[in-house]
Amino acid sequence: MTPQVLFLCTGNAARSVMAGAMLEASGLAVRVTTAGTHVVEHQPISVRTRRALEAVGLHASVHRSRQISDTDLGAADVVVAMASEHVSYVRRRHPAGADRTATLRFLAQYLPVGPTPLAQRVAELGLARVDPAGQGDVADPAGGDEEEYVDCARQLSVLIGELVPRLE
Repeated sequence: MTPQVLFLCTGNAARSVMAGAMLEASGLAVRVTTAGTHVVEHQPISVRTRRALEAVGLHASVHRSRQISDTDLGAADVVVAMASEHVSYVRRRHPAGADRTATLRFLAQYLPVGPTPLAQRVAELGLARVDPAGQGDVADPAGGDEEEYVDCARQLSVLIGELVPRLE
């Protein structure tokens, strides 16, 4: 079975969308979904998000914002949160997903590499016991200017580059 990676941010309009597009562009054999914790449903990505993706050589796919659901969490082998607040949200609202949820910064550094299936490697981390406050955030560019979105995209590009070999 193809592993499923769920990217999670607040509005599912910038960070999770950019990270998802970057992982899809990597060519890694995973299914990518994105969602948010506090979403206005069915909104397209913003012009700033689209331009930020273009600045790192990617094109935005057709996207509509989605609120995270139990179904999303149930299907995901790993939930890659953009910030500790998203990890905390999953623990409060969807506790069954707590053992598969951590920030991108944490996973890019600590997800074990190896031939073991992704779900098993994620389980070995004991994520439900890892303090979200120490996992590291990717700052939300929302409300910022275009350059803040581009900076976010560049930061995500580096982190996704570090995560890809750990997902293989």
